[in-house]
Amino acid sequence: MIQLKENFAVAAPPDEVWPLMSDPAVVAACIPGAELNELTPDGAHRGKITFKFGPTVAVFRGEAKLTYDHAAKRCLIEARGIDQRGASRARAKFDVAASGGDATEITLDGGYEVAGPLEMFASAGGVHVARVLLAEFAANILRVIEQRRAGGGEAVPEQAQPASGAKILGRALVDGARSIIGKGDKAT
Repeated sequence: MIQLKENFAVAAPPDEVWPLMSDPAVVAACIPGAELNELTPDGAHRGKITFKFGPTVAVFRGEAKLTYDHAAKRCLIEARGIDQRGASRARAKFDVAASGGDATEITLDGGYEVAGPLEMFASAGGVHVARVLLAEFAANILRVIEQRRAGGGEAVPEQAQPASGAKILGRALVDGARSIIGKGDKAT
């Protein structure tokens, strides 16, 4: 399992952010390419996520079980999915926590694994892709908060467009370069 621990901030207090973070429809609408389809009788949320890499489109369908601790502003996410062609399978388990004062610090801690043709890509670049998706998610959540503050009501935001491979790759390269430069700065 590939471990991933990421932190990101949302420029709003936790009491404003957490209700959005604990609404699966809002969360799905804020993740590029994600779509929430149904809630199963056993409480799992079914949906899909779409990635575009030039003319190639990868669609993963699956489900996630969400276990909330609202008092602690935490959620355990257990997810699994299979790509549209059935050749790659993925599963993940993450603990998400929100804390802070004037701004909310979101911590994502857990791991994921991919088996099949996409396994090598997930192992080599999955962390960078996750960072890009988290950055876009944070920006989208902030937009929802700003719209609601401006009187936009409680409506779920429009569905985010499929994640673009070119955009993800570009941001992943920048992220990778920053980590290399950052390591060089710390060594001096």
